[in-house]
Amino acid sequence: MTSPAHTGMAPELAIDLAHASLTLAQRFSDKATMWCIAPAFSPHAQHIAVEFVHPVVVGKRALPAVALTGPDLVAQVRMSVRPGDVVIACAGAGDPEVRAVMNRAAAWGVTTIWIGNGERPAIGAADHVLWLDDPDPTLAATGEFVLMYHLLWELTHVCFEHPGLLTAPPSVCTDDVCITCSDEGRPAEVLSTATDGTASVRTAAGREDVVTVLAGTLFPGDLVLVHAGMVISKLRET
Repeated sequence: MTSPAHTGMAPELAIDLAHASLTLAQRFSDKATMWCIAPAFSPHAQHIAVEFVHPVVVGKRALPAVALTGPDLVAQVRMSVRPGDVVIACAGAGDPEVRAVMNRAAAWGVTTIWIGNGERPAIGAADHVLWLDDPDPTLAATGEFVLMYHLLWELTHVCFEHPGLLTAPPSVCTDDVCITCSDEGRPAEVLSTATDGTASVRTAAGREDVVTVLAGTLFPGDLVLVHAGMVISKLRET
């Protein structure tokens, strides 16, 4: 297998790749599916999915990965993902569809990986950002992007060789009553609204009915912050 150190890759990017690969191995071990999108270069999404589904190394496991292509990728991802899944995107920082997907990831309960080049996404835009700083707009058509996700695939399988790494630390409190969790705001996406001041929203925990009187007029697709069964604010998309 290829090592990031042998590719001339920047040390910071090599570290980011290692972290993303460990997360991927943990999610796959927990029965996740990886959904691949690349609005401007759909062959990248298809190539990533093929790498994970059809391993070229004897003895390596096939992993569930699906490429989503065509119009309205936000709607496609919304209908496809379930909590615990992974979305991997290959796109520039300004791509509106990828930004919309990343903005909704927390409400959908999914982990995100963003591959691109040039101007970087805002801090926190994705769980893992694998980025080439070269602003050349043709870079996505070169082998550097392909190398990036080939390494991601290889390092994910390296993590599988160390079973002790595959149990991710719990990210959700499982206590019946938790003072910290009960006092937090949770991101949600509006599914539908009613005339009685309530709405149905999607959160990482599933579908919930909430009160909307503090938030004003809401529409399906809006991102909101939910606390104690109530929408306390509308979130601005980045």
